[in-house]
Formats: sequence, structure tokens, C-alpha cells
Amino acid sequence: MCCATPPTLTIKATFHQPLPANTPVLPSPVCLNCEPCSVTIRQAYKADLLLLVVTLLAAISWMFSKEAVLAMPPLLFMSLRFLLASVLLGCIAHRQLRRLSRQQLIRSARVGLVFGTAMSFWIVGLAVGDHVGEGAFLTSLGVVLVPVIARIVFAETVPTSTWLALPVAAGGLALLSLEQGLHLDVGQLCFVAAATIFALYFNLNTRAANTIAIQSASGESIEHPRIPAMALTTVVLAVVALVTGTLSAFSEPWVPVFTSMTPTLVMWIVLSASIGTALRFLVQTYAQSLSLNSHGVVIMVLEPMWTALIAAAWFGEHMTWIQLAGCALIFISLLVNRWRRVRTLLKSLIAPKCP
Repeated sequence: MCCATPPTLTIKATFHQPLPANTPVLPSPVCLNCEPCSVTIRQAYKADLLLLVVTLLAAISWMFSKEAVLAMPPLLFMSLRFLLASVLLGCIAHRQLRRLSRQQLIRSARVGLVFGTAMSFWIVGLAVGDHVGEGAFLTSLGVVLVPVIARIVFAETVPTSTWLALPVAAGGLALLSLEQGLHLDVGQLCFVAAATIFALYFNLNTRAANTIAIQSASGESIEHPRIPAMALTTVVLAVVALVTGTLSAFSEPWVPVFTSMTPTLVMWIVLSASIGTALRFLVQTYAQSLSLNSHGVVIMVLEPMWTALIAAAWFGEHMTWIQLAGCALIFISLLVNRWRRVRTLLKSLIAPKCP
């Protein structure tokens, strides 16, 4: 045999192409020249590539959001942004939405509620905080915390390479964002809460997008089928719009915004909703449906780096050598985190084909 069968995992990824019944989830040793190993590896590479695209979409979305919140209250903007994105996806995913079971709908809404709570903490921190760079650093730690939450809450196995990569990534984020040091205040505490809840959201989203088996108290294995990526994203975005819209209704003025709406502001809202929200989170959820473990989203630590680079070009900002060193550390952390796949890819260039 080319590959040894690994132990059974709790989370079982659902692929869009059927695989043989005995296909190992994480084959070892890996042979890229035979099936089903090559199929599994290609799925992993595809997930990484899509998450890389997500980081670029998220960075571009920061520019759209920054332009929009200059002309309207932040919570109202977020509510309109997520509502419009949900409507756009809903027009395409209406058949998937009708086929969702009650349990799948509840699971999707739960993910959206967690995500909406995290976004609310984040926007409050942005409103009351005085140190935007520190807030960006603390929020970015949410991605670093994903494997930690996966291990503590869901008892998920986390590779050693990921544990080694996390402090390197945190150091890179610190160099990129903390030019004036770190000052803890109410705003920063909101960012810490947002980061922790974001990490929980990433884990819940991964589990909702994949078929999972849960052990009941009686020892019986209960299987929860995966939720299609587009339907899941649509429901999640709709719930986020509901949460942020409710908070906005109690704390922000609406009439002045709608009476003085300009075509430019509408353009920023539409771009943020379509590219920065609907497309971004659809691609992210689909990528997470291909990834076997939640720690795969650590690649999204690239988002603040792309944001800093794009902001430098968009707004004419300048990056210091310390910030560039932070970008280098972030790249190094990804190489450490993905070292097994990098090594496998290199070996595949000289690996003999299976007979």
C-alpha cells in the first residue's frame, strides 16, 4: 500500500467529489503521485490558496470600509453592508436555503450570532479606543487564537508546527502594529474580547461547513451533515446584519444618513457589501469546508500585512523598517505553520511514481 490509514478523526471533511471509502484523511507517508493521496493533498492546497485570496479581499475591504465610515455611523454601515451582502447571496442560494433542515438553520444562526457579537465588540472598541494600531494588533490575534480555542473548546489536535508558528506570527503582528507600545483601556479590552470571539467564530464556521460526528452521553455517534457554503454564508451574514442593525437603532441616528446619501457613499457601501463581504466570506466558508482542521485559517494572519501595504499605496502612508520586519516575520510564521506541506511539495518533484 502507498499510504497508511490514520486514526479516525472527529471532524470528517465532506468533499465535492466522491472518494473511495478507505481514503485516509491525512495520509502518512504521503505519495502525491497516486490516488487517493493526491486528491486529499490537492484539497489542502486549494483551501490554502483560497484563504490567501480571502486575506487580499479582506485587506481591500478595509479601504472600502474606511471610506464609508467617514460619512456614516459605523454600526449602521455594517448593518447595511451585511444585509446587502446577504440579499445578494440569497438571490443565488435560495434553493439551498429552502433545503436546509431546522437543525442546519439553527447551527448557521448560531455561527452568525457569534460573529455578530464579535463584530459589535470590534466596532465599539474602534469607537472608544484611542490607539488604532494597537486595536488592529489585538484584533489580528483572533486568527492566532483559532488553534488555541480549537484545542481548549473542541479538543482538536493541533500540529506542533502550528504551536511553533503562533509566537512568530504574534511577534510579526506586534512589529507591524505597535509603534507606540501597548496601552490597555476600555477600547483595547473590547478588541481583546472581539479577537477571542472571532477565534470561536472561525472554529464554529469550520465545523458547520463540514460533516461532524459528535459522541453522545450514551456513547452513540451522532452525525451532523455539513451546511452548503453559500447557504451557510447567507444566513450568517443576515444574522450579523440583524445584530449590528439592532445595536445601531438604539445608539445611532439614521435619518441624517439617508437624507444626505451621496452616490459616492452608495458606491463604497455596494463595493464593501459585494466584494468585501459577500465574495470574501463565501470564499472563506468554502475554503473552510475543504480544510480538515480549524488551524488552517492561521494563513489569514496575512490580512493585516496586506492591509498595511495596500493602505500605504491607497492613502499614501509610509511603512517603517520595523513594520517591514513584522511583515517578514508573518511570512516566516506561515512557512513554519505549513512546513510539512512545503516539504511534501518539494519531495513530490523527485518522488517516484507509484506502480
